[in-house]
Amino acid sequence: MPQQAGAVTGRAAGAVLLSLLLSPAGAWATFSLPDPPPPEEYGNLLISRGSAAGGVKPASFSHWIHRQKHTCRVCHFELQFNFEANTTEITEEANRAGQFCGACHDGRELFGHGKPEDCERCHNGDLRRGAERFEYLWRLPEARYGNRIDWDAALEAGLIKPANKIAIEPTGEIGFSSTIRLETVVVRVASATFPHGKHARWLDCNDCHPGLFNIKRKFTVGLSMWNIVEGQHCGVCHGSVAFPLSDCVRCHPDMKKAPKYPEPVSR
Repeated sequence: MPQQAGAVTGRAAGAVLLSLLLSPAGAWATFSLPDPPPPEEYGNLLISRGSAAGGVKPASFSHWIHRQKHTCRVCHFELQFNFEANTTEITEEANRAGQFCGACHDGRELFGHGKPEDCERCHNGDLRRGAERFEYLWRLPEARYGNRIDWDAALEAGLIKPANKIAIEPTGEIGFSSTIRLETVVVRVASATFPHGKHARWLDCNDCHPGLFNIKRKFTVGLSMWNIVEGQHCGVCHGSVAFPLSDCVRCHPDMKKAPKYPEPVSR
């Protein structure tokens, strides 16, 4: 059975309890991960729900463009975008009414939805839209995988200053910032760490709890490295937007020999 997770900061262990069964043989496994896209495409997606019926191309969305200006909380909590692409019912009418994308793209500070010439700026069906702007990001601290940008380091250094709200103030009552150590009972598998403080800078507590992690239960049922690779739990973000699972040591800092994965290369 998984052991109790201990808080690195000394908080009472058991607030969160996770088991990471990473290898049945007790040694690190190299999980089968998809080939990395170019850094300028990592985190980009096409929003196609409803576009075909409307006779328009899917809308392209770049996380690396937007996360320089806003934290994840703004879109995924305040504006109520689901984490999974193409599961949110976004309509032109809702956008024009100031919801979803229309909360910012209102035709004042940013291009809006009222001019026909602006439609193609989103509805272009092109995952590489805006790629020419990526070169500017090389001024930021470098990482090895994903966008090859260390967004946490950039935020801590003040090199980016994303807004954490549009209208709804983050709650000031919850200041939980402890780092949880995620122990395993599998021999020779390095424990993982989960820094609440770093995640709280980008997200709202409600983004993860209780949907992804039910803190009212003693165990997070079903959490394993295999499920994470499949896009559950931590894998909802890590592998699509946040640094990918190939960057093993970011979560497992005590890992002595990390598996080697292909690094992304710009086109």
